[in-house]
Amino acid sequence: MKTRCEWCLGTDLMTAYHDEEWGVPVHDDLKLFEFLVLDAFQAGLSWSTILKKRPNFKRAFNNFDAAKIARYTDRKIEGLLADPGIVRNRLKVLATIGNAKAFLETQDVFGSFDDFIWQFVDGKPQQNKWKTMTQIPAQTKQSDAMSKALKDRGFRFVGSTICYAFMQAAGLVNDHVVGCYRHTEVGKMAISAK
Repeated sequence: MKTRCEWCLGTDLMTAYHDEEWGVPVHDDLKLFEFLVLDAFQAGLSWSTILKKRPNFKRAFNNFDAAKIARYTDRKIEGLLADPGIVRNRLKVLATIGNAKAFLETQDVFGSFDDFIWQFVDGKPQQNKWKTMTQIPAQTKQSDAMSKALKDRGFRFVGSTICYAFMQAAGLVNDHVVGCYRHTEVGKMAISAK
């Protein structure tokens, strides 16, 4: 039987996410924006809640197409706030639309969101060697810097803790504990990333 990080052992959905996605280096702008949206919606909620609703978020937010989201009308916003399949939080919905605009502007300035966001780890995933879940920080100086830079560019719901969760999800850091079978696998992916 494979040893895994404890946080994923509750449900098959969480385990599959842990085994297939968490910590894998992401360089696709669309996927990076998806994680940014989902992590913002997670604020104050469990990741399990967001993961269960992920297909609904994908449907409701046009497959996380930032160009489409940036043009959402008041009517679309009201439709989202009436959608029981997602988290119906007006501030988070409005932040997602604003973040889509900021995301597109960032792409224009940096050539890609990928080039912008990976600068906070010097372009390569940090390989942490935590022995237990309790050692993993909620934020770091890198997530502090990312949070500040995103806020300066007009993003919202991008506090340092949210940024660190994003870094973990998108593989900017490998926070699988060393005893987890994915620690080594994700570490090898980091070598060939990009």
